[in-house]
Amino acid sequence: MTACSEDGCENEAAVRLYVPWAEDRDVCPSHARALVQRDGVVAEPLPGAEERWR
Repeated sequence: MTACSEDGCENEAAVRLYVPWAEDRDVCPSHARALVQRDGVVAEPLPGAEERWR
């Protein structure tokens, strides 16, 4: 599995964020919840990552 792409985060990625003004990135559920609230950001669960959604 891959690590969350946010600096300093050691959690495993479970979500791919599609960010219109930056590169797409894989993040943990905690970061996804915060970042997806920005206009235009779309979240997609990573295949096989369902058990990491908390």
